[in-house]
Amino acid sequence: MAEITRDDVAHLAQLARIEMSADELDRMAGELAHIVDAVKSVSEVAGPDVPATSHPIALSNVFREDVVGHVLTPAQALSGAPDSEDHRFKVPAILDEE
Repeated sequence: MAEITRDDVAHLAQLARIEMSADELDRMAGELAHIVDAVKSVSEVAGPDVPATSHPIALSNVFREDVVGHVLTPAQALSGAPDSEDHRFKVPAILDEE
């Protein structure tokens, strides 16, 4: 098992500005050791013949081309609005600013 000490965790917590109790430091040292061991086991399997991947299934871009289509005129866009002014939607003020 990887050697992650309580002092290592305390140092990391200090760098991250995370306050941890003594119990949390002890528990986290054990948990981090298990995480490091898991990463090591994956690193041992992933050799030069295994391609790096971020997803188990190859993904492709499914977005359509950005083509300008039919657009609404300002009058059409505002036709259903309860109130408008200067070709914009007019809404009640929510701040007390003048």
